[in-house]
Parts: sequence; structure tokens; C-alpha cells
Amino acid sequence: MLNLKILDGGMSRELLRLGAELKQPEWSALALMNSPAIVRQVHEEFIAAGADVVTTNSYALVPFHIGEARFKTDGPRLIALSGELARAAADACKDRKILVAGSLPPIFGSYEPQNFDPTRVQDYLSVLVENLAPHVDVWLGETLSLIAEAEAVATAIAVTGKPLWISFTLADDATELNDPVPKLRSGETVEAAARRVVALGAEALLFNCSKPEVMLRAVETASRVIAAEKATLQIGVYA
Repeated sequence: MLNLKILDGGMSRELLRLGAELKQPEWSALALMNSPAIVRQVHEEFIAAGADVVTTNSYALVPFHIGEARFKTDGPRLIALSGELARAAADACKDRKILVAGSLPPIFGSYEPQNFDPTRVQDYLSVLVENLAPHVDVWLGETLSLIAEAEAVATAIAVTGKPLWISFTLADDATELNDPVPKLRSGETVEAAARRVVALGAEALLFNCSKPEVMLRAVETASRVIAAEKATLQIGVYA
């Protein structure tokens, strides 16, 4: 039988449905500031719907969304709160084990591989990791657009000893939909990315926020690489 894990769904859509105010630039981070009880409710409803994993609402807790000044003064508290809320919801479930995944987003903007700054990335990732670490079971580097972002996440979480999941977002414009070779949004191939993720010692390789057609090709490519490397990574997708 397949060993399937069901992930949770889109945090922001559920926050909006339950009445939380979201607006740019803070977006989902605003719910942690103004309505944390709704954040916990979203986690609980995902668990009730069958999710085996809940993801911390830390995706927008980066200067790109909340600004440099607020990240420095209030970032650690908000990051810790996102972990506490997910952990409380997971621990309240008594009939099965629920994992908490610590969301580590692209620091310099989603779908913006050209903005990646290797000289500054650890300044921000280290704050996320330090404040989420007491609450999470696994690390989820998600919506990553280039291999260097995955490498940065692996470096940041190494001190924790907790499992690493990497999720890439894929190039999926009209040209890429007709290209049999799936690529990250950086233009790097999924094959190269999968080989690097294996080398980094990740437990899972996922793909998210991309059109289904390219996700399928990415899964097929990743499966071949993992088999060739004789690795045991789990593979997954989410919307």
C-alpha cells in the first residue's frame, strides 16, 4: 500500500473565508497580528478535513511582506506565534499523529529568483528557524524558484537535526507547457534540482503553485532521478 501523506490546503483562502482581514503587503501575516484565533481555527479545520500535516502561517513573515523594521522588532514574536498555533492545533488531535511543517518561504519574494541574495539570506532564515524550531516536526522550504534557495534552507536548518522537505515552483508559461523538460522558474532543470535535493539529504521533494501539466512531468522526472540515485525521498505536489 502506498504511504500517502495528506497536506493541508491554502491558508490565506481559509483565513478570508473565516473573516480574517488580509491586505497587501502583509497579507497572511496580518492574521497573526490581528486575529490569531482564526489562524488556529484554520489549522484545526484542515485537521478535521483529514490533513496529516499542518503548515505554520509563517510564509509572509519576511521583510518582503512586513518590512525590514517590523521584521527586526516583531518578527521573532510573530514567527514563534505561528509555530505555537500550529503546534497547539496538532497536539489537540488525539486520534492520530499530526505533523507540523515549518514554512520557510523564498526570502526575497515569490517567483523572483533574480532577487536571491546569498550574502543576506541567512540573516533572515536564521530568525525563522530559531523561532519555529521548538514547535515544528519538519522543515518545509516551499515555493522555491531556484536551487540556491533550497541550498540556503538546508544550511539554515542543519543545526536543528529535523527532517527537510523541499518544494519547488515550476516554470509554467505557454512555452514551458509544451516543453518536455520541466524546469524551475529560474530555468534550472527539475533533473538538476532533484539531484541536488538528494545530495542535500532531504526527506521529501515536492512541487507547488504550478500548473498540473508541468507538475506531472516534474514528478515523473524526479521519480527517475530518485530511483537512479537509489534514494528514498517521498514525492508530492500541492496547489
